[in-house]
Amino acid sequence: MSLFKSASLVSLLTLASRITGLVRQLLLASMFGASPLTDAFNVAFRIPNMFRRLFAEGAFSQAFVPVLAGARATQGDEATRELVDQIATVLVWALLVTCVLGVAASPILVWAMASGLKQSAQGFEAAVFMTRWMFPYIGFMSLVALSAGVLNTWKRFAVPAATPVLLNVAMIGAAWLGAPWFKTLGIEPIYAMAGGVMLGGMLQLGVQIPALLRIGMLPRVGLRWSSLKKAWTHPGTRRVTTLMLPALLGVSVAQISLLINTQIASHLTPGSVSWLSYADLLMEFPTAMLGVALGVVLLPQLSAAKAQEDGARYSQLLDWGLRLMVLLAVPCALALLTFAKPLVSGLYHYGAFTERDVQQTSLALMGYGAGLLGLVAIKVLAPGFYARQDIRTPALIAVLVLVLTQGMNLLFVPHLAHAGLALSIGLGAALNALLLLIGLRRRGAYQPLPGWGRFALQVVAASALMAVFLLWAAGAENWTDFEGRALERVGLLALCVVGAAAIYFVALLLSGLKLRQFVRK
Repeated sequence: MSLFKSASLVSLLTLASRITGLVRQLLLASMFGASPLTDAFNVAFRIPNMFRRLFAEGAFSQAFVPVLAGARATQGDEATRELVDQIATVLVWALLVTCVLGVAASPILVWAMASGLKQSAQGFEAAVFMTRWMFPYIGFMSLVALSAGVLNTWKRFAVPAATPVLLNVAMIGAAWLGAPWFKTLGIEPIYAMAGGVMLGGMLQLGVQIPALLRIGMLPRVGLRWSSLKKAWTHPGTRRVTTLMLPALLGVSVAQISLLINTQIASHLTPGSVSWLSYADLLMEFPTAMLGVALGVVLLPQLSAAKAQEDGARYSQLLDWGLRLMVLLAVPCALALLTFAKPLVSGLYHYGAFTERDVQQTSLALMGYGAGLLGLVAIKVLAPGFYARQDIRTPALIAVLVLVLTQGMNLLFVPHLAHAGLALSIGLGAALNALLLLIGLRRRGAYQPLPGWGRFALQVVAASALMAVFLLWAAGAENWTDFEGRALERVGLLALCVVGAAAIYFVALLLSGLKLRQFVRK
């Protein structure tokens, strides 16, 4: 399968997960709006997600996948199977300890994440209660990350990309069926969402097992103390844990930034945490469909090329990923900047979600959109370092960017409130991507292929035409004044989006850009 087809498959399945995620957020917005209790749920949900991104999909994946791909490329499947068994054993023992400690420390974690919730006693207590129920979710998702690393290395991209849909389906069921049932029982309805998260975690792990069995790579976990000692001394395990230390620093920086921003938002106007969360979900569409999909496909390929000392292929893979990223991320970024309010109105402005919520969420979305190109580029550039088993450089860059981002918060938040937090994150991501690119160029790891100047001009010109159309469409209607005409607004929104995409791609074709160049083996 070509790289483009693999990336397209991951992107389409990611789109399915983001659509179901959007339905999930629409239910939350219409049923609960933006209130202290929704802030409490968002904070409680962020805590296990923070640890998931920190350990499972962050430090662990960054260290595990390059070692796994290198072992398979140079040592064969049998040695790779032994490596997976030993790493899985250490991971399961570590997760058991982590989950017990996390449940016990929930009040401390909530206070550290969002002490401003104490403005409402009910909000803080609800966040602690839901954190205790949802913290074991990190255990399920860490094992899912292990499975995804194995399956992606074997080029089985479909199951890992599709599993997030199961979490969204479980949470939709919790909001649609569980919340009304809890209300009849006299229980706070939003507590049903915690149960939906746990059910979703179990379902995601469950579907990995048949996929691993089909390739003969289901891990054999040792549950005895002697098994743990053997697994800990395995060379592959020691290599992964050694690489995890700098990776943990790099990922920790991103999570510390999230923690600081959530803490700041919790002290702003009530609802600020929720406005940022609603905007963040919309941002996940382009970042996941483009950045995550490219990163998932590229990392095993880059790792194998590096293990085989094929520098030319390594550089060509990066060039292909960067061009595809620019082709798709530039128009998306301009769309978020010029068409934010219609997008938020068409997707969220129902039930308890007010016109003020639309305005505040739109401002946050525009702030994120300013850095979309950087957010997506990081997903392409960082694997270039991970494949070389150089995790220290991205970590140091992340530390620098954290300091600069918080400096921007001091500048923007007093004037832009929660939107200033989003803008700081976006601009920080752009700086991070630029420094990663400079690092790869200075090492000679990436040599751009000819034609970048003409290509960039074609993309910018086509994107500018699209942006003019979207600016006109945004001002042609009062997008918050469609009461009783929800289907009409959704239809008009879809028509604008399709029209913008048509303008962009037709303009590219007329400029002479050949899209077939991106379909490569």
